[in-house]
Amino acid sequence: MTPSPRVVIIGAGIVGANLADELTERGWTDITVLDQGPLPLAGGSTSHAPGLVFQTNSSQTMARLAAYTVEKLKSLDVDGAWCFNQVGGLEVATTPERLAELERRRGWTRAWGISDARIISPAECAALHPLVDPEQVLGGLHVPSDGLAKAHRAVIALMARASSRGAVFRGRTEVLGVEQSGGRVTGVTTSDGVVPADVVVSCAGFWGPKVGAMVGMDVPLLPLAHQYAKTGQVRELVGRNSELAEASLPILRHQDADLYFREHGDRIGIGSYAHRPMPVRLDELDSSDSAAGVSESSMPSMLPFTEEDFAPAYEDARKLIPALGDVKVEEGFNGVFSFTPDGGSLVGESKEVAGFFVAEAVWVTHSAGVAKAVAQLLVDGRSEYDLHALDVHRFEEVQLDEAYVSETSQQNFVEIYDILHPLQPKESPRNLRVSPFHARQVELGAVFLEAGGWERPHWYEANAPLVEQLPAEWAPPARDPWAAQFHSPIAAAEAWKTRTAVAMYDMTALKRIEVSGPGALELLERMSTGKMDKSVGAVTYTLWLDEAGGIRSDVTVARLGEQLFQVGANGNQDVVHLLDEVRKAGLQDTVQVRDTTGETCCIGLWGPNARTLVERLSTDDFSNEGLKYFRGTRARIAGVPVTALRLSYVGELGWEIYTTADNGQRLWDALFSAGQDLGVIAAGRAAFNSLRLEKGYRSWGSDMTTEHDPYEAGLGFAVRSATGTFTGSEAIAGRSEETVSRKLACLTVDDGTTVVLGHEPVVVDGEPVGYVTSAAFGHTVGKPIAYAWLPASAAAVGSKVEIEYFGKPVTATVAAEPLVDPEMARIRR
Repeated sequence: MTPSPRVVIIGAGIVGANLADELTERGWTDITVLDQGPLPLAGGSTSHAPGLVFQTNSSQTMARLAAYTVEKLKSLDVDGAWCFNQVGGLEVATTPERLAELERRRGWTRAWGISDARIISPAECAALHPLVDPEQVLGGLHVPSDGLAKAHRAVIALMARASSRGAVFRGRTEVLGVEQSGGRVTGVTTSDGVVPADVVVSCAGFWGPKVGAMVGMDVPLLPLAHQYAKTGQVRELVGRNSELAEASLPILRHQDADLYFREHGDRIGIGSYAHRPMPVRLDELDSSDSAAGVSESSMPSMLPFTEEDFAPAYEDARKLIPALGDVKVEEGFNGVFSFTPDGGSLVGESKEVAGFFVAEAVWVTHSAGVAKAVAQLLVDGRSEYDLHALDVHRFEEVQLDEAYVSETSQQNFVEIYDILHPLQPKESPRNLRVSPFHARQVELGAVFLEAGGWERPHWYEANAPLVEQLPAEWAPPARDPWAAQFHSPIAAAEAWKTRTAVAMYDMTALKRIEVSGPGALELLERMSTGKMDKSVGAVTYTLWLDEAGGIRSDVTVARLGEQLFQVGANGNQDVVHLLDEVRKAGLQDTVQVRDTTGETCCIGLWGPNARTLVERLSTDDFSNEGLKYFRGTRARIAGVPVTALRLSYVGELGWEIYTTADNGQRLWDALFSAGQDLGVIAAGRAAFNSLRLEKGYRSWGSDMTTEHDPYEAGLGFAVRSATGTFTGSEAIAGRSEETVSRKLACLTVDDGTTVVLGHEPVVVDGEPVGYVTSAAFGHTVGKPIAYAWLPASAAAVGSKVEIEYFGKPVTATVAAEPLVDPEMARIRR
């Protein structure tokens, strides 16, 4: 039997204890859990967490992680005392906007399989939670399977079970450093000596950045204080709850006032996000840490209560719960929790030191689920959950700056209960990363949204006059107020010009990676579903799979030289994945991997007049015969040296044209000036998204993830013969589009006007069977488009389904794809 790897877990809170339990359940027994505080009450966030577990989330992954946490904690007890009290959850609306948001949230529950959720009336809210004033609310979302986690008690149960299987827990043991050799962890230096380790996992919570720094790893989280208060005795609760049960009413959220509530016997606990952000310095916590003095009411992560910050929130609480009218707050504290730049958890392995993992910024709600996912990563090499939105490497370098982490994490605290639109960008910081075309885009009235720190034009106000020129069949219908946010009918005009003239798209923000050296071909052949050993100039759309055949990325690979490849990737995770594969294959001496995104730029030049425009500025051969579809070449356009790849994600003739950043504005100016009589325009991401959906082009992370294989996603064409020659090939051998049980299907909305935005449930015969991934109005076809995961039995062309949009059914039809130019005549002319 293979001996268990030596694993050291740093942090014995709810995440670390769950991870020890999950690993020992899988047969790994050489587990040591270290914590600087006393055990089992170590003094971190777990020790004072109020324990409200609401499963509803816009992310399927986060909802599934919460659901697993509920089921696992329900199964635990300590001498008969509960670790999870399933009292249910109630979110109330006091504004029409919030009530509509609750309808959207209920849609998420149906999409993700939380089947017991329902929207209820004010009277039903009061019947479930008699302390709520029904006159104050317009309705609520009730999820009976939500409830209260007793985090500290769960840690005791998990420690006992993991210890019985061989895990060792050591409290009052400060971690001083992480030992490493040859790029791998070898142990953890503590106040009591070195603990040998093959794997180290930091579950240190808000101390995570300090631990990460021990291996040179940025852990982008900010400790923030969050107010929690307990009232005096509430008359209406006297005699209702036993000391053991603590609570019998649903946990309650009043998000319009940034409040939540739970019972503590005959008292009420109130959490508030309504106050100013309160960043916490770790060195101040460290200096105040007295491990010997940790108790349930005093610990390093419980800071003094600031009554002046809580006073306005308590007035809002009294409006919702009149029984608090003459009740005073008896105690409170400002508890320290972890926040990140995008509000998500941080999971993954260090790119600097192999074997060092983090599982940070994980709250009790998702604790067991994240621990299971990390255990699967360690034991099996992959998780059953799609973890791309939790990947610690999802951030760009500029987003790891301490000031950026601080500002954006504080903003996430402020917005935690806000109604946020899927396209809503950060207000600040902005203009961190701009392409060389930015000055010209500003002159054209670009409306920028933000992603990965990049300013990305979504449409241009300079094109507004074109809206009046749209042919009748291109005129877009009016949108409902939600779908109309962060959108403009100018997108229709930009799509029209792309299909009928020529448009310039700024593609600079898309990740570009240079892979070079004598081992580059070997590496890419091993990683890719497509054949990489092609002639210089070949461009290949391919997939990178994990060992189980799940899609971990889709990329385009251009062979620019015998030992030189350009990879068009999805994000920073792909750079880290390439570097990891180089290390695993032992190709460090023969392969170089460079992120060239910042030093280059790209214009997507597409439309029927694209060739005419380029030929005015270049003596190189851009004819169909000279540069065929999915081929690339080095050339000069208006004297600018470029790499032109004949690709099109909008389904029109054209190229991705790359040059160095210093030449970018010159290239833009030359193309824009020379194309005026050809109808050239600058076009934005709104038109781009519409056009790419009309062509059925998938977006990784939205339309498919590691939870889907190529055939389910309709990408079987990108897979060469599965003969064990690439990662995941053995797992998908024998599969085909005919054998799958689910499919990514193209839907068109029957009413011709309702534009959904993603994550809505898809219903057949009254039952949710799938969910929407990407959606847009198809300006060429004149109807809304939605891609959705459906059972294969429901995905036949012509089948009728319903999309649940804010609680209302919207009929849609499964359509043959692509909707536009299935013969590919336009793109190949």
